[in-house]
Amino acid sequence: MGFEHIIVERSGEFATITMNRPHRRNALSLDHMRELIAAFRQAGESDALGIVLAGNGPVFSAGHDFADVADADLPAVRSLLGTCTELMNLMQQVPQPVLARVHGLATAAGCQLVATADLAVASEDAGFAAPGGKGGWFCHTPMVAVARNVGRKRAMEMALSGDVIDARTALDWGLVNQVVPAGQLDSAVQDLLERVTRGSAESKGIGKQALYAQIDLDQPKAYAYAIEVMAATSQLPDAREGMRAFLDKRKPAWRPR
Repeated sequence: MGFEHIIVERSGEFATITMNRPHRRNALSLDHMRELIAAFRQAGESDALGIVLAGNGPVFSAGHDFADVADADLPAVRSLLGTCTELMNLMQQVPQPVLARVHGLATAAGCQLVATADLAVASEDAGFAAPGGKGGWFCHTPMVAVARNVGRKRAMEMALSGDVIDARTALDWGLVNQVVPAGQLDSAVQDLLERVTRGSAESKGIGKQALYAQIDLDQPKAYAYAIEVMAATSQLPDAREGMRAFLDKRKPAWRPR
């Protein structure tokens, strides 16, 4: 399908979804988010092994588009935030690893995108912020994702101050996986995607979803859930193939996604 605000490309085993509103700093308008939802659904149902989320222009994403919000009534804003939440949930529901390729600034809901992605690689020039804390509209929904990455005290500092943290701080705080020079960003994204998509795509997809399901449970519930999933998946053809290949000292033959 044709898109106005994003570009969707396929290169080998990986799909790339690029936000393409550089004139609006890739701000997340309602139409933009709806296109991202459609693209992630398409990619999630495809045979792609991994998905990259990127942004064109000087920044990754400046967050919500205030042009959609400034004069909107309560039901309209609630609906817009619901659409944003649908996008964030979908990124974690698709079976493929989703990797954010971050350059420039990722602020507010743009920072939420980074925190929501399964993985993130940032260039050294990247910065991250929840600027609502120094403005008039606190970043309530972005902090749902950000706090689950960086922890309570650091999340509170970001949320209350609104200050930009640099890429190295984001790495130290757990918001991104890697920080590389700008000229190495694409190669680092490719390398990480290749490493995290090795093995059985079916097993990996179940594993991603199970990790999100158990990570906020208390430990006894998390183990009870994980036991059931791990026992059930031991019966899958790829699990049997992987174990048999190990025992036979040969390379496994995985089923296509």
